[in-house]
Amino acid sequence: MMTMPRIAIPIPHSGDREYAERALPQYEEAVRRAGGEPVRIELDQTPAQVMKQIERCDAVLLPGSGADVDPQKYDAERHEKTAPADSKRDTVDELLLQDAYNMHKPILGICYGLQTLNVYRSGTLVQDIESAIPHRAGRAVVKAHTVAVEPDSQLAAIVGVDRNKIEIAVNSSHHQAADIVGDGLRVVARSPLDGVIEALEGTLPDHFVLAVQWHPERSVNDGPELAESARAIFRAFIEAARTKHEELAGELERHLT
Repeated sequence: MMTMPRIAIPIPHSGDREYAERALPQYEEAVRRAGGEPVRIELDQTPAQVMKQIERCDAVLLPGSGADVDPQKYDAERHEKTAPADSKRDTVDELLLQDAYNMHKPILGICYGLQTLNVYRSGTLVQDIESAIPHRAGRAVVKAHTVAVEPDSQLAAIVGVDRNKIEIAVNSSHHQAADIVGDGLRVVARSPLDGVIEALEGTLPDHFVLAVQWHPERSVNDGPELAESARAIFRAFIEAARTKHEELAGELERHLT
């Protein structure tokens, strides 16, 4: 029987439970569909409780949120359109990322998850995108625009693009994006018409780190144009998590013998 790796997913927002309970099941279902076991990380726990919970997890999925990262975290003045921060979500994200980087656990960031990852790695954000491209389209719009994927990237290998076909269709529900890219990350997709950063990945070949600005968890049940790449992202993430689970299990077994 194939191993089901455990995937830590923080509750999307501490102050809007209705939003969190509406959004979270889509991430959990996408993880299950790809062969993983989602583990909800509540935001009202102490750091010690969070760390105890994520010790038993093999990978981290950072979901979207209705909050924006506090601009003070990247030494910027607050833009008038920047939403209030969610300090509880930020604290949990930082604990998850610290553990994931220390243990080389796979990371998948989605929308706000890309932004919090980039800031954690000392990057900065565009606080409000000004563009004719519908980045704010929302969940009601199945296909908002396309993104151009770097052909030599891990993301390109995952979603099946090459130098002859580099664009994929995505949904879009954001008003912020990565600006200066954080340490150990690189840009692997942009919106082709306005240059907005749409995906980042880690630069270490032995550590799966991928973050996308769109919402693949919403697209896994859509038509093939969006669903194929969305499902492929979750499959690759869960496979990396399964490999990490086996590695951690082997280390534990060696420690006990």
